[in-house]
Amino acid sequence: MELIKFYALLKSTLWGGEKIVPFKHLSTEQHNVGENWEISGVPDNETVVANGVYVGKKLNDIVAILKEKLVGKDNYERFGNEFPLLVKFIDARQDLSIQVHPTDEIAKRHGKERGKTEMWYLLDSDKDASLLCGLKKQITPSQYAEMVANDTIVDAIARYNVKEGDCFFIPAGRIHAIGPGSFLVEIQQTSDVTYRIYDYKRIDKHGNYRELHTKQAAECIDYNVSSSYRIEYTPAKNQGVSLVQCPYFCTAVYDLNEPMTLDYSELDSFVVLIGLKGEAKITDNEGNIISFQAGESILVPATTKTLKVEGTIKFLVTYV
Repeated sequence: MELIKFYALLKSTLWGGEKIVPFKHLSTEQHNVGENWEISGVPDNETVVANGVYVGKKLNDIVAILKEKLVGKDNYERFGNEFPLLVKFIDARQDLSIQVHPTDEIAKRHGKERGKTEMWYLLDSDKDASLLCGLKKQITPSQYAEMVANDTIVDAIARYNVKEGDCFFIPAGRIHAIGPGSFLVEIQQTSDVTYRIYDYKRIDKHGNYRELHTKQAAECIDYNVSSSYRIEYTPAKNQGVSLVQCPYFCTAVYDLNEPMTLDYSELDSFVVLIGLKGEAKITDNEGNIISFQAGESILVPATTKTLKVEGTIKFLVTYV
């Protein structure tokens, strides 16, 4: 069972910048890249294997071949042949739309497979980068509708100035928007369900407003107010630091400058490594060796028991 890398799946957007292509060490003339879907089992947007015996195959195809050997017994029973996580790099040159995602229960009522819970980890962003996350004051559903109609909904949402290393958890129902200058990793359920609440009255190249989902969003919004939505954690060298633990994924950050062996012998899940800074060599318990650097993501099969990481590297680890 080899360690798996994937080809880039770049997506140019109206709001995209120019950070992702050099970060991933790619050679392309594509511009305004707002997203790279690092690892994706979303139908019609599946990432393609870039190395080893399964090169050229789509992610869900190798899940169907390898089953629990790739994703773990419980995950295969729970999700079948659809890979359960979607990992992206996102580079926002402009404000993204204000949006909210449904819970699994609400999504199913709307005929969707599942809802969406996600998290953000900030990369090296612009010095004035910001984003919106969570309500900062109590509003009612009727006030929400009124604020969307009169273009003041932004006033109800907490805005954060952000920098590299900041982390936010966005459970289904939490209103949010990535702001200009933000460059980040997004980890989420495999779902493309998004309800747009407000899009700053922008028009596309055909002169049309983007479709909004104000009514559907109203059903999803969690109207509870918290004092802060930023995850508080203490960075540490040469050990895993937990960031998020939820039913959909668990994520930690590692910042290594000495060799470390990661033990997954008791874990019934695949693991995804997401390179943030530096580079390393990774050797698994079967002797498979792979290079790893910032801008790359590696899928580690569930059968892998240990990974030895040698180098100076900072990376995220996430699994289900």
